[in-house]
Amino acid sequence: MENFAVIDLGSNSARMTITQIDDDGAYSTVKQMKEYVRLSENMGDKKVLQPDAIDRTMRALKSFKDVYSNMSNLRLKAVATAATRQASNQKKFLKQVESQLGIELEVLPGTMEAYYDYLGVRETLPTTNAVILDTGGASSEIVLVQNNTVSHLISIPLGSVNLTQGYLPTDPIPAADLFNAMTFVNDVYNDIWWLRNGLNLPVIGLGGSNRTMAKINRRSNNLLDFEDIHGYRLSRHSVDETFSRIVGQDLEGRKAIPGLSKDRADIIVGGLVPLTLLMRYLDSDRITFSNSGLREGILFEHLREQRIQNVHEKSNISLKDFLTQE
Repeated sequence: MENFAVIDLGSNSARMTITQIDDDGAYSTVKQMKEYVRLSENMGDKKVLQPDAIDRTMRALKSFKDVYSNMSNLRLKAVATAATRQASNQKKFLKQVESQLGIELEVLPGTMEAYYDYLGVRETLPTTNAVILDTGGASSEIVLVQNNTVSHLISIPLGSVNLTQGYLPTDPIPAADLFNAMTFVNDVYNDIWWLRNGLNLPVIGLGGSNRTMAKINRRSNNLLDFEDIHGYRLSRHSVDETFSRIVGQDLEGRKAIPGLSKDRADIIVGGLVPLTLLMRYLDSDRITFSNSGLREGILFEHLREQRIQNVHEKSNISLKDFLTQE
């Protein structure tokens, strides 16, 4: 039996999932943790991680370590995404995390982050033909899936925190600021030459902002366990209606919306701009929400590697030959 812990240090939140993997390959989630760290806050044009954001992050990572350190036969994979990826003081930050906490963070390239998103979705939802959108705090990952295969993927440097700080910093949000933010995102989409190949395909939404869209709708429909959004579907009309409702409120009004976390109320408009515009850009009529993404993708990759290793140990064929056969 193995306890496999995955830490995902994002731009807005830090998350950890610990999965117990039995010797026969069966697995179950034994612990999940989340802390809002706003690591990308106030990075500015020079992309410098700020002391307050680093302190919040270090406290969150320590709380994770306090939990997994008590578990037997633990294997840890800790990854960092957009904020750390973009940071000019990245090396100093990584050394601080390793020296003070003993955690070695792997900085994922944007394309690898997108691929792990795909793995997490593919194993848990139908993805024959779809466009996957993962909106984070400082980046968004887009994956075009055609005939059950990744056709194209990309990571673009726009997310809930940096769009808010760059275009939507005031409250209430002026119409001109919202227009400028939407124009910027639309221009980014226009520069992705293959994105039009996803015309009319359904969207699969990941990330805190997109999942919040589902939670708000589930709460408004009085559905039990409103946070259980995996596989939940919404029409584009419902997405537009909900976005309009959110934009029409000031910060205090957004904090009062059922299903919308108060910790996310200040960045939710920026966080939903990529989704609403992508659905329009693709003329997509629906979105399916996924609770599986990066961390689950890493888990599924690990499970596959274990299966391969087990077969290799029980046979005389080489690992290279087995991979070729698979």
